[in-house]
Amino acid sequence: MREYILCLLAAAAVTYLTTPLVERWALKFGVMARVRDRDVHDEPTPRLGGLAMFFGLLAGLLLASKLPMMRSVFEAGNAPIALLSGVVVILILGIVDDKWGLDAPVKLAGQVLAAGVMAFQGIAVIWLPFGGTFVLDPITSVLFTVLIVLVSINAINFVDGLDGLAAGIVAVAAGAFFAYSYLLSVELGIERATLATLVSVLLVGMCLGFLPHNTFRARIFMGDTGSMMLGLLLAAGTITLIGQVDPSAIAGPTLLPTLLPIMLPVAVMAVPLVDLLLAVIRRTRAGRNPFAPDKQHMHHRLLEMGHSQSRAVLLMYAWTGLISFAAVAVAFVPIGYALLGFAIGLAALLVAVKRPATKPLATVKQLRTGTGH
Repeated sequence: MREYILCLLAAAAVTYLTTPLVERWALKFGVMARVRDRDVHDEPTPRLGGLAMFFGLLAGLLLASKLPMMRSVFEAGNAPIALLSGVVVILILGIVDDKWGLDAPVKLAGQVLAAGVMAFQGIAVIWLPFGGTFVLDPITSVLFTVLIVLVSINAINFVDGLDGLAAGIVAVAAGAFFAYSYLLSVELGIERATLATLVSVLLVGMCLGFLPHNTFRARIFMGDTGSMMLGLLLAAGTITLIGQVDPSAIAGPTLLPTLLPIMLPVAVMAVPLVDLLLAVIRRTRAGRNPFAPDKQHMHHRLLEMGHSQSRAVLLMYAWTGLISFAAVAVAFVPIGYALLGFAIGLAALLVAVKRPATKPLATVKQLRTGTGH
């Protein structure tokens, strides 16, 4: 555990210290989130914060490669290289998009390229827990991997709409995923030093290092550079964990333990995934491009109900934590206790949502927020 904590601190520190430098670069080269009709922030704000998080990721990986236990992650195969290859592709795509803007088909093609680069180098879903262990053929494995990465990237990208929202949700989700993957190593004897566990803890560090600069009122936005990279890293952690876990090792009297490696990624990303699904349905039914931005996301609705921006963000964190940690608890405590805890948390959150601190707003245009996807 100590080595993971060291990697987390390194990622957090480097991200925190390099963010002001990236902010100056963004100002110098005009990489700004302009105020558009669809946006709700009221002044141009630097973006490109994802570049600082990338520096944090590199620092954490470099430190991990030098630590006695973590070194085995880098000696076991080329997964770290595959991960970095995909990250570099998505980073370049994000920088170009943050600076000049890209249309949806071009961004989608770049995301497919990043996912494909990882998949063809070994970070791919190789089995599914259906009918025992259903092993995927190479082509299906790559296609399924690309689909997971695309959904993850766009889910985080869509939820990046309030100061500190995306970074905080990813920190909470990655924290739950780290708890699951680490506890598996303790409970089942799975190798403790895994890329999935390392990626999860680095995600927590990167987000925690960025949040002090990004909470309301944010000095800098992560931009698509950051949101797409976080989504890709979450997907990569999920995929590498699935490849490490033998489903028969966690089989129990019900199908639930075996399905958990597949269910947990959905649980930890439940909030952005639901927001993504609702957005696609809403826009498609209106005859619009499903990637066309609007102001009807979950966080916008919380603002319209009268919640302040900070309170809306905290509520979104709480929903993410409740769902993701309840899913983790199912693997290690009796399901009755997990459901009881979830029910208590659900009741408390519903009360909090229904009781905003202020009167409902007719519009959220006056409130400053993130990128306004």
